[in-house]
Amino acid sequence: MKSAVTWMQRTAAAAAMVVMGVTGASAQEPSGEPIKVGILHSLSGTMAISETTLKDAMLMLIEEQNKKGGVLGRPLEPVVVDPASDWPLFAEKARELISQEEVAVVFGCWTSVSRKSVLPVFKELNSILFYPVQYEGEESERNVFYTGAAPNQQAIPAVDYLIDEGVERWVLEGTDYVYPRTTNKILEQYLKDKGVADEDIIINYTPFGFSDWQTEVSRIKEFGSTGKKTAVVSTINGDANVPFYKELGNQGIEATDIPVVAFSVGEEELAGIDTAPLVGHLAAWNYFMSVDTPENEDFIAKWHEFIGNEDRVTNDPMEAHYIGFNMWVKAVEEAGTTDPDEVIAALPGTEVPNLTGGTSVMLPNHHITKPVLIGEINDEGQFDVVSETEDLVPGDAWSDFLPESAKLKADWVELKCGNYDTEAEKCLGDTAMAEEAAN
Repeated sequence: MKSAVTWMQRTAAAAAMVVMGVTGASAQEPSGEPIKVGILHSLSGTMAISETTLKDAMLMLIEEQNKKGGVLGRPLEPVVVDPASDWPLFAEKARELISQEEVAVVFGCWTSVSRKSVLPVFKELNSILFYPVQYEGEESERNVFYTGAAPNQQAIPAVDYLIDEGVERWVLEGTDYVYPRTTNKILEQYLKDKGVADEDIIINYTPFGFSDWQTEVSRIKEFGSTGKKTAVVSTINGDANVPFYKELGNQGIEATDIPVVAFSVGEEELAGIDTAPLVGHLAAWNYFMSVDTPENEDFIAKWHEFIGNEDRVTNDPMEAHYIGFNMWVKAVEEAGTTDPDEVIAALPGTEVPNLTGGTSVMLPNHHITKPVLIGEINDEGQFDVVSETEDLVPGDAWSDFLPESAKLKADWVELKCGNYDTEAEKCLGDTAMAEEAAN
């Protein structure tokens, strides 16, 4: 990441001119042919618990932008599809949005398997995807902009926090697909590099929608009964989180005994759970609704007004869409067109406000800068921030803790490559991507 930080410094003077408006669009009523914006989120199936809110957030952002004059003086028109938590259907719906609806950009996906499903479509049809969710890294595509956290912006800092809290034994508990498996591969190596013994790490995977947690939670309880402080690092995704946390409560596992730090549980997921037994358990994100900044207060107020429900929460992937959407608007205005090639070229270096009181910059590797926050669940279903990085952390596409990845670099500005081998001094093209997708 040294080159990314250096590149950021070179663009600091230009970035300093960014203001809260994030776009030079006129406040006049937009007119002319609409610019279509695709929204590719599951509104049914196991992932609807997480993704439906992201669809609603995008509709709000589009409505707000139209009030500002649209983009290039033209109105934005949302095009919503439901891939229904069916991973192959994501690719079909992405093709429909790009080829039939002729959208200028797509905001969507949650799981890595859904993102992997659509990558060939975006590459073939040369369109743009903004992906708003934390993921396993090990990827950088020209047509994708990753506004969620890479492992060095979530998983690694979370483990460091627990190590500082005295944790010695580790349960890596995940849903059985690419994000948990790759993230846990990185974390397992990271823990071993820190001196953690094999017998102090257990890894388990369960299917999407898994509900019968009694046996696995009993195993976690037993593993944590040896006298060494134990923690669960959870990459459980979707509605399987509800019965998992309920079973923790049923078996009397409290945060003081075996803390759980989750990477896919935010305010939206907690809304469906009795949080009383979960107080003190943790989540690692780059945003929490409880963050006290004027930007966040304004965003929450607009969200409640738009959705018509004061009880509806905000969460980290919503902020990622907020950042990504404003970056896309600013890049389109700078390019003067929605042409994908010109917008892709304009996006690196784009800086917009985040909701935690700072700014985010799109890096040459198509990842962004983010703060890292650790939050404790409180009895109101919100998070109290217990740890925050002093500086923004640049997203790293390739893990420094996997030997095969440490030598790779992503740079779409100078190198025009997502997986440049710094030892061989050549771009690996699609080779590493194909190997990763097969794992």
